[in-house]
Amino acid sequence: MFEQYWLELFVIGGLIIASLAFYAGMLLKQVHQQKKAQLSAQKLQQEKLREHDKKILDSVVIIVRAMKEEQCELSEGCWRLSVLLDSLKTSSELASEFPSIFELYNAIKHMPILEERKKLEKRERMKLDLVRMKAESRLQPNIHQDIKRLHQYANERISTLNEHISTAA
Repeated sequence: MFEQYWLELFVIGGLIIASLAFYAGMLLKQVHQQKKAQLSAQKLQQEKLREHDKKILDSVVIIVRAMKEEQCELSEGCWRLSVLLDSLKTSSELASEFPSIFELYNAIKHMPILEERKKLEKRERMKLDLVRMKAESRLQPNIHQDIKRLHQYANERISTLNEHISTAA
């Protein structure tokens, strides 16, 4: 009789172990699927960031060309470039790589534009223009150097991003 209990306990224990092993297998499969989905989502996010940065860098190249050809004032170009470069998702520390562009932007970013500028008295506008022109003339040689380097940097980054985008597709 005692032997019969051992056999029953052994069978029950085997069933418990088998069902726990099956449950553990299901959980492992679920974890694997979740990791796979997470990796896929990360890749998709990186791809979106690269596409975003490529669009930004395309705009940077256009502005740099306009500045080189003097179709865009230095202050307006630096303003636009600073905002665009700050919005890049896969690059950082660009303020230290192109310091003159960001220095001019920081010197003029507080100045009113568009409708706010029109509301100012003529004397105040002229005063602000003088401050802006002094900053432009002081930084002009360095800005032109930064623009050349930025043009090269942007083209290289676009090329790299194009490679990543085409291999992901």
